[in-house]
Amino acid sequence: MKKHYDTILCLFEKCKTMAELKQLHGLMITSPVIRSRIPVSKLIDFCVDPKAGDLHYARSVFNRIAQPTIYIWNSMIRGYSNSDTPVEALIMYRKMLQMGSLPDNFTFPFVLKACSVIRDHNCGRSVHNCIVKTGFDFDVYASTALLHMYACCGAMEAGLKLFDVIPKWNVVAWTSLVSGLVNNKRASEAIKAFRDMESWGVEPNEITIVNVLVACARTRDVDTGKWVHNRLARLGHDPFTLSDNFNIILATAIVDMYAKCGSLEIARNLFNKMPQRNLVAWNSLIGAYNLHGRAEESVNLFVDMQIARFVPDQASFLGVIGACASLGVSTLGQCLHAYILKTSMSKDLSIGTSLVDMYAKTGDLESARKIFDNLRKKDVKAWTSMILGLAIHGHGVEALGTSKSMQEDATVVPDHITYAGILVACSHVGLVDEGWRHFNEMREVYGIAPNQYHYGCMVDLLSRAGRFEEAMRLVEEMPFEPNITIWGAVLNGCEIHENVDLADRIRTHITELEPQGSGVYVLLSNIYARAGKWQEVKMARELMKERSIEKTLGHSLVERKLSI
Repeated sequence: MKKHYDTILCLFEKCKTMAELKQLHGLMITSPVIRSRIPVSKLIDFCVDPKAGDLHYARSVFNRIAQPTIYIWNSMIRGYSNSDTPVEALIMYRKMLQMGSLPDNFTFPFVLKACSVIRDHNCGRSVHNCIVKTGFDFDVYASTALLHMYACCGAMEAGLKLFDVIPKWNVVAWTSLVSGLVNNKRASEAIKAFRDMESWGVEPNEITIVNVLVACARTRDVDTGKWVHNRLARLGHDPFTLSDNFNIILATAIVDMYAKCGSLEIARNLFNKMPQRNLVAWNSLIGAYNLHGRAEESVNLFVDMQIARFVPDQASFLGVIGACASLGVSTLGQCLHAYILKTSMSKDLSIGTSLVDMYAKTGDLESARKIFDNLRKKDVKAWTSMILGLAIHGHGVEALGTSKSMQEDATVVPDHITYAGILVACSHVGLVDEGWRHFNEMREVYGIAPNQYHYGCMVDLLSRAGRFEEAMRLVEEMPFEPNITIWGAVLNGCEIHENVDLADRIRTHITELEPQGSGVYVLLSNIYARAGKWQEVKMARELMKERSIEKTLGHSLVERKLSI
């Protein structure tokens, strides 16, 4: 018996596949070894392994065990928590309690992992209560798993209270705290937590570093990002200087941080140094170039990515479609649209909204409307893109009709960009009362504080309508100093209604501001010219010379066809 027992244990060490495991199981069944706990535990352990095992087979073996040990219960719970059906881990845990088996400190991390995956906060709290009742609330593994669960479920306040009682030398707990804050949109707090971790003398691991770099990217905190990067270099862990064991995830996080913070030259240089790249690295630069007004480079990089045989995903298309919208290039946008229609991404709301925005900005309102109407669900971004597209191309009545349809959808709440489009539409159509209604509505109904653009739209609307007293009163009531755009809107109305006296008053304000292009000076010159005040025309032109302002030249756009 002893020899047979040792032989089977030895065979378990050599077992590599389920086929071999089943043969070994058959051998166990034909001997008394099947009633021994250790061989059965090893059998279950192999079956719950996510790479080589078979959970269904593990369950069939488990169901034949009259009194499973706590180790076997833990193995089954661990197997399900790592599977595609983590809820089964919670069912197994409840069954274990019902059968009178008491969990130990190894049980709780597996159960809490399942709660984290399915984002079940209520179940996690129940497990927390059980941890306290069984006296494991000071166990470092259980408490760290609890912190991770609360972070994954969005209950960061509970997680922060828990963190206060966890030993501060535990790098896993600190990492869970930092990643939890990042994932719950509290990036600034994540950076502070990382600095606190440093002050406690805890050495961060690679997961901690990646998460704090993500936090720096989201807050645009390039100084902290550089500090983290330099710290890696001092410790000899900078992925861009290591010839062996290149860490592509860490390298991508560094590139993404610099790119999102606007340090595009540094990001591109590091990107070029990467011995291997993943799709995330490409997407980071494509999106960042577009975000920071370098749309042409975004398109060029997308083409380079195609040449490198990377298959674009949702993030790739969002970046390059946005670049096409900024450049006003419809041909490439149409190619991208044709490509997307052949994939499952054609049903994605964010992709659809980007296409609406791109077609609207390039003037193809028919295509924009067609895509918009076919969206199965429309969020505020989709409605806003359509409203803005119609408004900026002079279709004010249709834009206002679309905004009315949006407000009939109770699930959609307009934002400040939506109201920018609505006010532009009112300005194009000349509906002053309608404009006032929306301007007051955004403040009183939705609590949106108007920014300079909203005030500019209203001033433009009132000035175009010749209601200069209302326009100037609104300028005086603004919570900030009027900029050149605001005064330009008033001057535009002055030109339409030949209001030379008001133009004279505004000229004084303009000369006090930093020059920002030739537009307002040309307007002034035209107003004086139409009134026959040639001395003032000369003065406006001399003012441009004194301030080194050159007249902005018109330009044409030639679009070259690109294939993808």
